[in-house]
Amino acid sequence: MRGKRGTWRMRAVSLALAGMLAAGGAAALPVMPAQAETTYINDDQRAAADAEMVYYKERLIARENPEQYILDKLEDILYSGIYYIAYTETLTESDMWAYVAQIKGEMDAAVAESGEPTTTTEFLAFADNWTTPTVSYGQSVSIVLPLINLGEEELTDLLVEPVISNDVSEWPFKPDSTGYTQNFSEIPGCATKLYDEAYFNRRELTYTFTARDDVLTGYYPLTFEVWYSKDGIRCEEPVELTVYVYCQGKPGSGKIGSSEQTNVSQPRIIVTGFETDPEEIYAGDTFTLTIHVKNTSPDTAVNNVLFDLQAVEGGTESSNGTVTNSYAAFLPTSGSSSVYFNSIPAGGSTDLVMEMEAKADLSQKPYVVTVKMKYDTEQKADLTDEAKVSVPVRQVSKFDASTPEINPASILVGEQSNVMFQIYNTGKTTLYNVQVKFEADSVTGGDSFLGNLAPGATGNVDAMVTGVAPTMDDGTVTAVVIYEDEAGNQTRMEKQIELFVSEMPADDGIYEMPEDDGTQQGNTGLWITVGVIAGIVVVVLIVVIAALRIRKKKKAAKELREDLDALEADESK
Repeated sequence: MRGKRGTWRMRAVSLALAGMLAAGGAAALPVMPAQAETTYINDDQRAAADAEMVYYKERLIARENPEQYILDKLEDILYSGIYYIAYTETLTESDMWAYVAQIKGEMDAAVAESGEPTTTTEFLAFADNWTTPTVSYGQSVSIVLPLINLGEEELTDLLVEPVISNDVSEWPFKPDSTGYTQNFSEIPGCATKLYDEAYFNRRELTYTFTARDDVLTGYYPLTFEVWYSKDGIRCEEPVELTVYVYCQGKPGSGKIGSSEQTNVSQPRIIVTGFETDPEEIYAGDTFTLTIHVKNTSPDTAVNNVLFDLQAVEGGTESSNGTVTNSYAAFLPTSGSSSVYFNSIPAGGSTDLVMEMEAKADLSQKPYVVTVKMKYDTEQKADLTDEAKVSVPVRQVSKFDASTPEINPASILVGEQSNVMFQIYNTGKTTLYNVQVKFEADSVTGGDSFLGNLAPGATGNVDAMVTGVAPTMDDGTVTAVVIYEDEAGNQTRMEKQIELFVSEMPADDGIYEMPEDDGTQQGNTGLWITVGVIAGIVVVVLIVVIAALRIRKKKKAAKELREDLDALEADESK
């Protein structure tokens, strides 16, 4: 706790560094742990180290009850330790605990100063309203430094300048030919020794830097030297204050504190599913394809992500199985098959949505769409990956039928009639389990099974139906054609024919001989004449019926030839 100032302030690590300089000079600075071929610390181990340092500081305060400026220094030392452990990626567990011990030693040294006389009452620092700025490669950033004087005496003739370097791992900004030195006349002392007074008397300095194009990704420490005079005497050594800035480098530029030999896992983008609207796609349809993708990496975002959707090529298939007139099965309606995203966060998901058109002459089968991916990470550029989805395309089934031939077209109850016609598969998909049933109250039977009909094939129906009841309507009998698609879904088509069924004439089985009234013999010739005429009529009727049947067959054959000629003409187109 910070006494009158409440909870922790997120004061810059520079205050802790200043305290360490005052306590022990360069020897008090944090020692960077040497990299070892061991596992680096995780977040749980960092939390354990933080808890240990907080506990140690609280024990010191409870035991020593130091003055306020010592409390400030302890807090700054603690904060610098927490910050260092949090943002150093190459610490092993042994290095971390060695650094914790070093922080404890710095706290002990700070408490030892309590009550000791000192001739230096000034204490320069940056105010705790500081926030760490962020800048990307090639961009500019403005950094405002709120300088405060926690000492009792006024300081004059102040000069502030950053410690720069040509090494990109130490200084992330481009050099400025005009220099970065800033000066101001004075900064009042803090008579009350209270932070609020020092904050009120602060001096704010603004620096504008431009990040280098080859800057590394991570937190850069920026050290500033402050020269001053007190009571007209110039200081022998400047005060060094440090703040941090976060820089985002180009993909593949590397990270601050990481070894170039460190193996970095490559994030993977996978396809988690897809859907189409409408759900069933027929050849010639326009549809919307939505593909769900996910960045599977739990800790690495991907940037500059480009997806390219490429449908498998199709074409016209010849009789020998070769494909001619090759083209993509699906074409985007917008003309572009690419989708771009600025970034996908670690563990994040997104959707690729594209409107496409299926070519009208595609066969009924699934078609593969390849999703090609290209993306960058902070460590690598131009990473690639690939995934595939299979989009089924359906063809509308089509068939036609010839004019049915019914022989005879009128029967008595109990008699049979022969029904014949042809079924033509005029579509581009196979008709499975084709069968024909006859539905009417006057007939029964005639069920026929034709099996599978390939595109362009013909099935012949030759059925015998039996009259079971007299026709009570216009003589319509429904021939029902039923077939299935590849998925087993049934389709029912109906065709109407005419067949009349008459009731069998009544016959009581009794024949009465005419009484002989003396004219019987005279009528014998008459009966013979009537019989002859009746026989002639029957013969004529048979001839006429035969002629009509022959004519009807010729007409049906002619229509069949015309239908086949038309079908061949359509297929040749």
